[in-house]
Amino acid sequence: MLFDLQVAEIDGWTVLAPVGELDLASAPQVRQEGMRLVSGGVRQVVLDLGGVDFVDSMGLSVLVGLRKRLATVGGALRVARPGDQARRVLDLTGLSLAVPVFDSLDEALAPVVLGVDGTGDA
Repeated sequence: MLFDLQVAEIDGWTVLAPVGELDLASAPQVRQEGMRLVSGGVRQVVLDLGGVDFVDSMGLSVLVGLRKRLATVGGALRVARPGDQARRVLDLTGLSLAVPVFDSLDEALAPVVLGVDGTGDA
């Protein structure tokens, strides 16, 4: 399957949008681009999985690594538009508890509204 990786700046967020499968073959490209962006000063990243039809353990590894790298610099990672397979994998591994997952890109780009107790409601 063909793979492509698109990068865009939207509302102060850098959107990484892989297209194809996020797997052993494509994960290194996504990892490299994510780390390059963070090293270049990017602090807010949305991983848009709307064009991804399959995620394997290497794809999950990229997500975990990018989340950790962003955390070390005070940044944030969000996931947008995971397909059914990606959503199942994120839920089964518990990553959906560590990284906010949104059904749409617009939701992922929206500011987090804090509740009375100071926690986010998104």
